[in-house]
Amino acid sequence: MSNAYDKQKRLHYDVTNVGLRAQATAVGLIQLCIELRDANILSEDAITRIKSTIGDELAVGPYRRIASREQRSEIDARLNRLFTGEQKLGSADSLSFVTTPED
Repeated sequence: MSNAYDKQKRLHYDVTNVGLRAQATAVGLIQLCIELRDANILSEDAITRIKSTIGDELAVGPYRRIASREQRSEIDARLNRLFTGEQKLGSADSLSFVTTPED
């Protein structure tokens, strides 16, 4: 395993243990990023790094193995639309990278 992967997995477990799984937290973070970008406090480069970090978390989450390149592109495209703050995304249930926990 790579050091970056190990670091992301540790962050995933730390965030989960704190309880930051909540959608309200994610929505608040996205809105905060949009507000800070609109106020010229966060650059597009910073937003890109934030989206990349979120994408990394989604790719290594507990309900899937490491996302394929196509699945990661799907994650990134949805994050890009989400961070515009304007486009509705619909349910993620039909996306190819969504899986159910193994019993």
